[in-house]
Amino acid sequence: MPNTLVAVSGISNRSKADKDPAAWLTVPADQCAYATDWAAGKLRWQLTQDTAEPDALDRLAKSCPTSAVT
Repeated sequence: MPNTLVAVSGISNRSKADKDPAAWLTVPADQCAYATDWAAGKLRWQLTQDTAEPDALDRLAKSCPTSAVT
């Protein structure tokens, strides 16, 4: 599955840890791709969301009007 795992530096990996988009975001230039990949993974694997995730993803979606979850 593409974009399920993305290789990153050790520093980025430690910074993100197990945080979701409500608690951690990548650099602004990559946030739209990160949000769509996150949402696609949640849908693909039928994973639940915590209470903060939907709001965070809605905010990201509003700033990424041309992005689509595939």
